[in-house]
Amino acid sequence: MQRRFGNLDDVWPAGFARRLGAMVYDSFLVAAIWILVAGLHLTIGRQLLGISAERVGDGPFWVLSLQLLLLLSAFAFFAFFWTRGGVTLGMQAWRLRVQTPDGRSITLAQAAVRFVVACLSIAAFGLGYLWILFDAERRSWSDIASGTRVVALPKPAK
Repeated sequence: MQRRFGNLDDVWPAGFARRLGAMVYDSFLVAAIWILVAGLHLTIGRQLLGISAERVGDGPFWVLSLQLLLLLSAFAFFAFFWTRGGVTLGMQAWRLRVQTPDGRSITLAQAAVRFVVACLSIAAFGLGYLWILFDAERRSWSDIASGTRVVALPKPAK
């Protein structure tokens, strides 16, 4: 169920620098998750399946299964936070939120589109995010493709 956010008059389109800051924060969290996933992958291969240390990671099955697990764990991280409250931990630190244009939390389908296009944007040497500098509404390729917006939130009242 989509959640409706309040104070929509107090938000504005997020700029490139803030988004980059949030991406750096979130990349550290995703790296930590990836370390755990890789450790579990290794443990399953060694302990449960009894494969020797030299053979774990050898062959296309091990490589592809680890890559798939890493991709799925990164998507799970972002989709969980984006669909629940619109903010990852990095976005919260930089006071950013992803939402629909009418101020609702995004759906799982929108999160999937955002994630895929974000990966493509980064693979294209970051051009999808540099697009923010040229778009009148400060949208990245993932915003445009998924029909979402990243907005900056005001400082909380003291």
